[in-house]
Amino acid sequence: MKRLMITTALVFGFSMGAIAEEAAPTVSLKRLSLESANQIALGAIEACRKKGIQIGVTVVDRDGTVQAVMRDTIAAQITIPISRMKAFTAANFNAATSALKDRADSPIGRIDGLVMSAGGLPVQAGGQLLGGVGVSGAPSGETDEACAQAGVDKIIDDLEMEM
Repeated sequence: MKRLMITTALVFGFSMGAIAEEAAPTVSLKRLSLESANQIALGAIEACRKKGIQIGVTVVDRDGTVQAVMRDTIAAQITIPISRMKAFTAANFNAATSALKDRADSPIGRIDGLVMSAGGLPVQAGGQLLGGVGVSGAPSGETDEACAQAGVDKIIDDLEMEM
């Protein structure tokens, strides 16, 4: 009887250990620092300035919460809310907003706060979503997206090394 109780206790203990290893009670997430968010935003503005374009840019964290907002000197005020929605959409779908164009006319595309046109990109490093960046103000969404990519490219090496 005593041997059965000891065996049962050992089996139960081992199985509980296996369960604990499978489902950790917490998860660790990497997040963009404020400095990184500002570098992305400034990199996007600098890239568009080289093309003679004034833009607004927003960088959000992985949850879609705004971390950094910049509007170039004479960029239209409307660029800020549009860039915010593009960044929010990119982070929440973990996809470039240009890749979501076909969903724009669907029920999900009509949800307030989402913009499914080019100009928003997820910020990823080491296979993890860190945030999103949205740009508005260029004559085309493709140019918005190119400037957003330039902002991400400005710090991607540092982000990858950190992961």
